[in-house]
Amino acid sequence: MPTDDGPISLGMYISGAFVPSASGREIAVRNPKNGALVGRVAEGDAADIEAAVAAAEAAFPVWSGLSGAERGDILHRAAAILKMRLPEIVGIEVDQIGRPRREMAAQLARLPEWFAYFGAVARTHEDTVPPFGAGYLNYTRRVPLGVVGHVTPWNHPLLILTKKVAPSLAAGNTMVVKPSELAPITPLLLGEVFKEAGVPDGAYNVVPGFGGTAGLALTSHPRIKKIDLTGGTETGKAVAALAGKNLTKVAAELGGKASVVVFDDTDVDRAVSAALFAAFIATGQTCVQGARLLVQRSIHDEVVARLAGRARAIRLGDPQDMATQMGPLVSARQREMTERYVAIGLAEGATLAAGGKRPEGAAFADGFFHEPTIFTNVTNDMRIAQEEIFGPVVCVLPFDTEDEAVALANGTEFGLAMSIWTRDIGRAHRVAHRMQAGIVWINDHHRIDPASPWGGFKMSGIGRENGLIAFEDYTQIQNVIVNLSDAPFDWYAEDGTVKRYS
Repeated sequence: MPTDDGPISLGMYISGAFVPSASGREIAVRNPKNGALVGRVAEGDAADIEAAVAAAEAAFPVWSGLSGAERGDILHRAAAILKMRLPEIVGIEVDQIGRPRREMAAQLARLPEWFAYFGAVARTHEDTVPPFGAGYLNYTRRVPLGVVGHVTPWNHPLLILTKKVAPSLAAGNTMVVKPSELAPITPLLLGEVFKEAGVPDGAYNVVPGFGGTAGLALTSHPRIKKIDLTGGTETGKAVAALAGKNLTKVAAELGGKASVVVFDDTDVDRAVSAALFAAFIATGQTCVQGARLLVQRSIHDEVVARLAGRARAIRLGDPQDMATQMGPLVSARQREMTERYVAIGLAEGATLAAGGKRPEGAAFADGFFHEPTIFTNVTNDMRIAQEEIFGPVVCVLPFDTEDEAVALANGTEFGLAMSIWTRDIGRAHRVAHRMQAGIVWINDHHRIDPASPWGGFKMSGIGRENGLIAFEDYTQIQNVIVNLSDAPFDWYAEDGTVKRYS
């Protein structure tokens, strides 16, 4: 449990209790702003995944046996309890991943909406009565899958988990969660929220661990009915291959390289503000980061000049300080990756318009800070324009025509999200319809709602989070066909009647 006296200490969460791992090993969670110990959690492996799956199987008849209305009431209580605990949870999220409190507080304030929305879906979702023919009643039932597995990342620890847990619980499933080893604390504490709300012990289980041990055991487990993963594209491919051996359903929200397309009828200040938000929110560590800024040539130079000035003015610092606008990257590895791509961009011939290095000063010496970075003179074939960096780096590319903008925007292997900025309503919709992306914002970026489907095209994943489609994907359809007639039927009788076969 978290205390005011020192680092947090938590076991795995299995069957409604915090328990040590079978091996006794622990994971140290450190603050990326200075390396300080945030807490220790139990490190699970295959044996612990098996125990968690068994607990979820035992809880499945209890949870799935409740009516949708009963599950909905519990999820509404969870929403209220989570809302009360948000101040504590926000602080822990900030310490785990280094995202500024001003961002984290705004993001986590939305989380109760997911449980409220999917609680309402559980209460109100209707089955169907498809037409079948005279003398028959034909109806469908949506029934839960069983035990499902969630593999979640470090960049939005509780938001991304909530997007998976809310629909899967609403549909009547029980689950095992494998959170990132960098940010496992808040997923564990969510178990306390569910327990207080009335979720049966064992319906929600969390096993922190590493991908090669706990993650491998969960994604290859033969009794898991669905794996829902958020992570890198290569990880998603590997998980899908493992799950396929068991015919386990897979949903995967994977990599991205989002384009922000700015036409020259957009107010320049508005365009710059949009690009700044899209590129540098969460220190660029989000799969819908506006990493590619496509600007119509007539305003390109002005946008670049103003964007560079605004980027240099972003306040880096302690993420717990509400005045801080950008915190550190989550780890040394993530900063090293950012620095490696800066070097690649320079070697490819791109020009640094801003940033490109670590900030100077004692306040940044012990953390994984990196300046907001802007590249110009970028061509679409450069690695910095094609590969996901997951850091505060944006590439600016000019375009002349609408067709060129569309070709550039679609010119990557990814297709998670894009945004279009224009005052021309016809062009806005015309371009949106040509975008090869699962999410397109017009005159906005990085907006989300529990009712709005979220997921990508191409190498950005399969399946969708949010909305009725997510709820239904955590169910399977049973079709019940009832013969209402008492008339005898004998296919093999030689009685001269025409018999119905199908």
